[in-house]
Amino acid sequence: MTRRIPEVALAAALAAALLAAPARADENDYPTDARADYVFGCMAANGQTREALEKCSCSLDALASILPYDKYVQASTILSMRQGIGQRTTAFKSTKMFDDKVADLRRAQAEAEIRCYRGTS
Repeated sequence: MTRRIPEVALAAALAAALLAAPARADENDYPTDARADYVFGCMAANGQTREALEKCSCSLDALASILPYDKYVQASTILSMRQGIGQRTTAFKSTKMFDDKVADLRRAQAEAEIRCYRGTS
Protein backbone atom coordinates (compact mmCIF):
# COMPACT_ATOMS: atom_id res chain seq x y z
CA MET A 1 0.00 0.00 0.00
CA THR A 2 1.44 3.35 -1.07
CA ARG A 3 1.21 6.14 1.41
CA ARG A 4 0.28 9.51 -0.10
CA ILE A 5 1.36 12.82 1.29
CA PRO A 6 -1.75 14.92 1.77
CA GLU A 7 -1.89 17.75 -0.75
CA VAL A 8 -2.05 20.40 1.96
CA ALA A 9 1.12 18.99 3.54
CA LEU A 10 2.82 19.08 0.15
CA ALA A 11 1.83 22.73 -0.27
CA ALA A 12 3.13 23.49 3.23
CA ALA A 13 6.45 21.79 2.46
CA LEU A 14 6.82 23.84 -0.72
CA ALA A 15 5.97 26.99 1.21
CA ALA A 16 8.64 26.19 3.80
CA ALA A 17 11.19 25.66 1.04
CA LEU A 18 10.27 29.00 -0.51
CA LEU A 19 10.66 30.80 2.79
CA ALA A 20 13.98 29.15 3.58
CA ALA A 21 15.65 30.53 0.45
CA PRO A 22 17.87 33.48 1.37
CA ALA A 23 17.36 36.82 -0.40
CA ARG A 24 20.24 38.29 -2.39
CA ALA A 25 20.41 41.88 -3.52
CA ASP A 26 22.72 41.29 -6.50
CA GLU A 27 20.92 42.33 -9.69
CA ASN A 28 23.24 40.09 -11.71
CA ASP A 29 22.09 36.94 -9.92
CA TYR A 30 19.56 36.03 -12.63
CA PRO A 31 21.04 33.05 -14.52
CA THR A 32 21.45 33.33 -18.28
CA ASP A 33 18.77 30.73 -19.05
CA ALA A 34 16.24 32.58 -16.87
CA ARG A 35 17.12 35.84 -18.61
CA ALA A 36 16.71 34.22 -22.03
CA ASP A 37 13.35 32.66 -21.04
CA TYR A 38 12.09 36.02 -19.81
CA VAL A 39 13.16 37.88 -22.95
CA PHE A 40 11.80 35.17 -25.30
CA GLY A 41 8.44 35.22 -23.49
CA CYS A 42 8.35 39.00 -23.47
CA MET A 43 9.12 39.16 -27.18
CA ALA A 44 6.44 36.57 -27.93
CA ALA A 45 3.94 38.87 -26.23
CA ASN A 46 5.28 42.14 -27.65
CA GLY A 47 6.51 41.30 -31.13
CA GLN A 48 9.61 39.80 -32.65
CA THR A 49 11.26 43.14 -33.44
CA ARG A 50 14.52 44.78 -32.48
CA GLU A 51 12.55 47.37 -30.51
CA ALA A 52 10.78 44.61 -28.57
CA LEU A 53 14.16 42.97 -27.85
CA GLU A 54 15.50 46.23 -26.45
CA LYS A 55 12.41 46.92 -24.34
CA CYS A 56 12.21 43.34 -23.06
CA SER A 57 15.91 43.37 -22.14
CA CYS A 58 15.45 46.71 -20.40
CA SER A 59 12.43 45.32 -18.56
CA LEU A 60 14.39 42.33 -17.29
CA ASP A 61 17.31 44.51 -16.19
CA ALA A 62 14.91 46.82 -14.32
CA LEU A 63 13.13 43.85 -12.73
CA ALA A 64 16.45 42.32 -11.66
CA SER A 65 17.55 45.61 -10.09
CA ILE A 66 14.39 45.64 -7.95
CA LEU A 67 13.72 41.98 -7.15
CA PRO A 68 16.41 39.39 -6.33
CA TYR A 69 16.25 36.23 -8.44
CA ASP A 70 15.21 33.95 -5.58
CA LYS A 71 12.19 36.18 -4.86
CA TYR A 72 11.35 36.16 -8.58
CA VAL A 73 11.44 32.34 -8.56
CA GLN A 74 9.30 32.18 -5.43
CA ALA A 75 6.63 34.46 -6.88
CA SER A 76 6.71 32.66 -10.24
CA THR A 77 6.31 29.32 -8.47
CA ILE A 78 3.34 30.62 -6.50
CA LEU A 79 1.70 31.94 -9.66
CA SER A 80 2.30 28.59 -11.33
CA MET A 81 0.78 26.69 -8.42
CA ARG A 82 -2.28 28.94 -8.52
CA GLN A 83 -3.08 27.83 -12.07
CA GLY A 84 -4.43 24.42 -11.07
CA ILE A 85 -7.45 23.25 -9.14
CA GLY A 86 -7.87 21.45 -5.85
CA GLN A 87 -6.60 21.76 -2.31
CA ARG A 88 -3.01 22.38 -3.36
CA THR A 89 -3.91 25.44 -5.38
CA THR A 90 -6.34 26.68 -2.75
CA ALA A 91 -3.47 26.88 -0.26
CA PHE A 92 -1.52 29.04 -2.69
CA LYS A 93 -4.52 31.23 -3.47
CA SER A 94 -5.60 31.90 0.08
CA THR A 95 -2.36 32.57 1.95
CA LYS A 96 -1.42 36.19 2.65
CA MET A 97 2.29 35.41 2.69
CA PHE A 98 2.02 34.15 -0.89
CA ASP A 99 -0.08 37.17 -1.88
CA ASP A 100 2.70 39.42 -0.58
CA LYS A 101 5.36 37.63 -2.65
CA VAL A 102 3.26 37.92 -5.80
CA ALA A 103 2.54 41.58 -5.02
CA ASP A 104 6.30 42.25 -4.81
CA LEU A 105 6.72 40.73 -8.28
CA ARG A 106 3.80 42.72 -9.68
CA ARG A 107 5.22 45.98 -8.27
CA ALA A 108 8.64 45.23 -9.77
CA GLN A 109 7.03 44.42 -13.13
CA ALA A 110 5.04 47.66 -13.05
CA GLU A 111 8.17 49.68 -12.29
CA ALA A 112 10.04 47.90 -15.11
CA GLU A 113 7.19 48.70 -17.49
CA ILE A 114 7.28 52.37 -16.54
CA ARG A 115 11.04 52.54 -16.99
CA CYS A 116 11.20 50.65 -20.29
CA TYR A 117 7.89 51.00 -22.10
CA ARG A 118 6.48 54.34 -21.01
CA GLY A 119 9.74 56.20 -20.57
CA THR A 120 10.54 56.05 -24.30
CA SER A 121 8.60 57.13 -27.30
